[in-house]
Parts: sequence; C-alpha cells; structure tokens
Amino acid sequence: MNEAKFSIGKIIQHQLFNYRGVVIDVDYKFLGSEQWYDQVARSHPPKDQPWYHVLVDNSNHQTYVAERNLEISDDISVLNHPLLDHYFTGINKGNYQLRTKKN
Repeated sequence: MNEAKFSIGKIIQHQLFNYRGVVIDVDYKFLGSEQWYDQVARSHPPKDQPWYHVLVDNSNHQTYVAERNLEISDDISVLNHPLLDHYFTGINKGNYQLRTKKN
C-alpha cells in the first residue's frame, strides 16, 4: 500500500491547473471507473499511487486528483467552498480540522 503525502484537511495546490483546494478524502490508489480515467485524467497519472478528493477554492466544485499533480499550497488562507462547514470545524496553522460525527 502506498503512503499518502497529504492528509485530510491539508490545503493543496494543483500543479497543472493552478487551483487551491482542501483534501476531504484519500484513496490509496485510483478507485474511479476506467471510463472516467480515460475521459478526464488525460495526463494518465499512475493509478497505483494515492488519489485525493478535493474541494476546489472559490467554486462549488469537488474533484478527484492524482498525488503527482498536487503540492502543498504556500497560500494557507481560508478557502471559499460551500461544503467546508460540512467537513471541517475550522482552520489551524494551514490545516482544516476535521468535523467529527456524533451518534
């Protein structure tokens, strides 16, 4: 199993498309469909490396991104996304704090 570079709550920067976002989930390898990979992942990043579910800053969009296309963002200011409060309680030192579910 591959160890992920980025954890849930980490603010990242997409290297190819230059957007910021926050990680909301991590897959140890690509878990999407072959059809999605062929249509969307045009740079053909490795499937056997970690992939991340990301809320995109200043958007309503959520995306699925290969680790090789991400880096830690130098800009750790608060992000703007309507689902932030659903996943996180706030931000501390550049990392969003995961909201815990209560029964």
